[in-house]
Amino acid sequence: MFASPAFAQTAGAAAGSDATAQIVGLAPLFLVFIAFYFLMIRPQQKRMKALQAAVNAVKKGDEVTTAGGIIGKVTKVDERVAEVEIAQGVRVRVVKATLASVAATGGAKPAND
Repeated sequence: MFASPAFAQTAGAAAGSDATAQIVGLAPLFLVFIAFYFLMIRPQQKRMKALQAAVNAVKKGDEVTTAGGIIGKVTKVDERVAEVEIAQGVRVRVVKATLASVAATGGAKPAND
């Protein structure tokens, strides 16, 4: 009564292509997820693996920065804890998991001031 015969005829033809329309509609979402994975998630995982390897390989004499921003030289390393000298005669014990960066000694040239 309210629908014209032309609309009624096209509705039956469109019902067969619903699956194709859904796939085409979801394709941009999949493409965004794939781009997000390669541009953000994967590089972050690589950085975390590199940091974890550096923290596990920390040794006496390395210069470290903690997550709290304390910079110092490692004087003693245990399985879970590292002792860091932050000033002459001032040593603190930090959990190795809180180390934000590790720089090996002799890695950088001294500044020419």
